[in-house]
Amino acid sequence: MFFAGKAGYVVACTLSAVVLMVSGFAYYVKDQVAFIGGSDVISGGPETGAMNILLMGLESRTDYDGNILPADLLKALHAGSVQGVENGVGGQDTNTLILIHIFAGGQKAVGFSIPRDDWVTFPKTYDGQSQGKIDQAYGLAWAQSLSQTVNSGMSHNQRYLVANEAGQAATIATVEQLTGVHVDHFAEVNLAGFYELAQTFGGIEACLVPWNGGQNLHDANSGFNQSHAGYVFLSPAQALAFVRERDNLPNGDIDRTHRQQAVIDYVVWKLENDGVFSDFGQLTSLLDVAKKYVITDSGWQILTFASEMKSLTGKNLTFQTAPVITTAGHEDGQIVNLIDPAAIKKDVQSTFYPPTPAPQPTASKSTATSLPASATTVDVYNGGGTPGLAGQLSRALTSAGFKAGKVGNIASQSSNRVLYGTGEQASAAKIARNFGVTAAAGSSVAAGHVEVLLGTAATAVPAGIGSAASSASPASSPSPSPKPASSNGQVTVNSNAKFGIPCVY
Repeated sequence: MFFAGKAGYVVACTLSAVVLMVSGFAYYVKDQVAFIGGSDVISGGPETGAMNILLMGLESRTDYDGNILPADLLKALHAGSVQGVENGVGGQDTNTLILIHIFAGGQKAVGFSIPRDDWVTFPKTYDGQSQGKIDQAYGLAWAQSLSQTVNSGMSHNQRYLVANEAGQAATIATVEQLTGVHVDHFAEVNLAGFYELAQTFGGIEACLVPWNGGQNLHDANSGFNQSHAGYVFLSPAQALAFVRERDNLPNGDIDRTHRQQAVIDYVVWKLENDGVFSDFGQLTSLLDVAKKYVITDSGWQILTFASEMKSLTGKNLTFQTAPVITTAGHEDGQIVNLIDPAAIKKDVQSTFYPPTPAPQPTASKSTATSLPASATTVDVYNGGGTPGLAGQLSRALTSAGFKAGKVGNIASQSSNRVLYGTGEQASAAKIARNFGVTAAAGSSVAAGHVEVLLGTAATAVPAGIGSAASSASPASSPSPSPKPASSNGQVTVNSNAKFGIPCVY
């Protein structure tokens, strides 16, 4: 499922509004927030400044005390029958793992979704298994703990508390080993929690790109069923089905992670734009659900964190999916994602902790007359294999202060190039750094212009340039165009996107 992602940001973004409330109301919220948390798995993480937060969505048909969810709730969740749950259908798997890095200052964040089927070696053996899909770490450690405490004298609820913490610890350790970064805080929610939070919101908005004649609009396993693509309102039950579907999507679990990311973007937009903070009843309901279903590390001072996060918006929250070699690997009789851990470490660490750009050489007197960005025209030409990328990059550069120039396609080229005309060395160097190349003078480039020539290595707008639409802007194209399948494509939100959401399969 998905909802750890939503849970973490529901909590963070909801509580960030506390600083804007009148004192009496703020004291009430502070009292309620004190009940959110409960896990002692990790401690000592920073409350302000840069940090890494792991969001976990638990595919569980039980509550946190191991009790099977009521039959009517299982039906609403499209999660199988009570008998099926008793026979082991569904488990304690983390069907959603999103690792988010908050940059210092709280105004920018980037997240990596880790597909549930990635085949990994666990940091240690859990319940007799040293390898498995990454989503199994939680359930294996959870089951092992329950087996070890059968005759311990612990109460039923205490045994399950310990088992949940074992699962959380195993998941955190596995993600840290895979990505090479330290997890400072975590938030977790289960299927029932997602449904109840979606009920509080009254549903969600989504933007669907049709695929294969609308095949992705219907899925028997998750229960997702929509009559049309484009912008659609999803009831709480359909919202859950939306983030659980993977069987009828062109890229399976990869596209499911994009759906999950899109819902987080909607939640951020909803909390900022729809009066949740001024509606005492809705805010109270939201906090009541969070207290019941959201688990975080107990040392996480959410109010302190939230006060720093109040400036975060959807357009400053970008997502990527950890790269996958193939989604058709075979291990232990299962179809799995085969991955390159070294490549994942490199991607995550370079995105979370980008190197400080090297200082550019001082321009000579003959080239020291560079124009400001607002007077620089940038022409973008696509010589790679990602349709529409030139237009996306042009819009991003325009939002960053440059003047929009020509946009078009050119013959295929293997590498990215940035060329400049008279007076544009500084602007070209600034743009080129985002592509990891060195700008060069172009004899055919007009004065006051920079040309960006995209090669096959370019698959998305570099995060450093700014937020660009991963799909068509709703203002210019109400029927979104499919974005190309990509195992590590970014999901970003255009500044004027309807509901603050990207369009996804």
